[in-house]
This record gives sequence, structure tokens and C-alpha cells, in this order.
Amino acid sequence: MSLDQAYWEIRWQRGETGWDMRQASPPLMEYALQISPEKRTRTQVLLPGCGNGHEALALAEAGFAGLTLLDIAPTAVAAIQQRLDARPPAYPARVLCTDFFEHTDRYDLILEQTFFCALNPDLRTAYAQKMFDLLHPGGKLVGVWFDRAFPGGPPFGGSTEEYKTLFAPFFRLHTVAPCYNSIPARAGSEVFMILERL
Repeated sequence: MSLDQAYWEIRWQRGETGWDMRQASPPLMEYALQISPEKRTRTQVLLPGCGNGHEALALAEAGFAGLTLLDIAPTAVAAIQQRLDARPPAYPARVLCTDFFEHTDRYDLILEQTFFCALNPDLRTAYAQKMFDLLHPGGKLVGVWFDRAFPGGPPFGGSTEEYKTLFAPFFRLHTVAPCYNSIPARAGSEVFMILERL
């Protein structure tokens, strides 16, 4: 199976978006909202695989001014752009339709939510390297990863020990812990991590 742009675009066009929580991720929002209001206006944030952009809308509402949303599916990008533009005034966010691995900007914070698990597992080392490349020194990759196995995929599962091994060459592992505030459908199956770029 080729998990390329055509694959994800078809999923979006068919409405096959079972990963959508229909709300912003509680773990990501709890982390982001502890950032001071003043710093929110200066922090450059990337949301890869943004999907319906629930986190982006909530972050913009909370005063984050440097948001970049990235998705490979044109239908997803058009939908979130429309939602952002509909707000009076339109939220200050940049929405890009591109391949994550071809993106080249630098960020202070990258938020991970069901993007890693959508990638072919063969790309996991490349993902860790790319996250390193996209962050400023001292920047952080923060999010939730599945701590369980899935038959087939996507999504593709993983384990806490696997993640520690994967990210250790690139990041200081500040927090690697069971996620206590997952949505009910994912309770007990996620690990929350705060990783600081070396």
C-alpha cells in the first residue's frame, strides 16, 4: 500500500477520517495553554498532518499568532482554510498542502497528534530526523503517540520503549509518560512526550 497524497486525498473525499476526534486534543491543549500569553504571540508552531485543524482553531483562539498547518491532502487543506477564513477576523495561520518530508522551515514547537501513526513504519527514523531539522535548537516536539499495536494499518502502533530508542539520538526526553488526559476512546493507549531538540 502506498500511503501517498492520492491515498490520503481519496480517504478525505470519501469521508473516511476515523482519526478525527471532532475536538482539539486535550493533552496538546493543556500543554500549549501553559505557555504565557505574551510568548504565544512569538512562538512559531507547526501542526503536521493537521486534518480538520481542531487544535489550530483552539490555539488561534488562545492567542497563538505563528501557526503553520500542514497536510498532504488538498481536500483537508481547503476545508481548514475555509474554517480559518470564516472567523471574524480570519485567524493568523498559514495552511500548506505539501509533503512533510519536503517542508523546510524552522519552528519553536511542533505538536504531534495522529500524524506519526499514519506514516509507514519504515519512515520512523526519517520522521525523527526531519523533526530535528524543522526545530530551532532547544525547540520542542510535544504530543501523543499510540502505546499499543494495531492490526494492519494505518494507523500503525508502537511502544514507549521503541519511541525512547527512536528519539534519543535527536532529542532530550523531558517527559515520556502514560497520557492521563486522553479522550475516552483512547484512554490507556497513548503516551505523552515532551522532546527537546539537542
